[in-house]
Amino acid sequence: MTQAQRYFITIADLSGARGDSSELGFDGGSPEHLARVLEAALRESDFSARWRAMQENPDDVDPATCAVDPGATVSGSLEAQRSELIVTTRLPHAILKHRLDLLIGRNWKLRDISTP
Repeated sequence: MTQAQRYFITIADLSGARGDSSELGFDGGSPEHLARVLEAALRESDFSARWRAMQENPDDVDPATCAVDPGATVSGSLEAQRSELIVTTRLPHAILKHRLDLLIGRNWKLRDISTP
């Protein structure tokens, strides 16, 4: 794993933000709820294992795609009519993007990246 990065993410309409799969997609709620769900998806293998099992050839999935970061943290808040997440993780941006897309689709924007 690489050095931890802090990602600043916004979601304009959290109430309509859903992933394509009902089995993996976010089921609604507050930014704080999304933060807890995303944190679990980054820290624990269950979310990735469920996604992998849904693939046509699960054994062909690159194991790096299912990497976890037990130290990942996510906080969420409602600010100025939009939801904001602050994600700190050692996982590569591509994995964070993949998990967010599974949870809420392309309904998010990366605003900034910094080193904690």
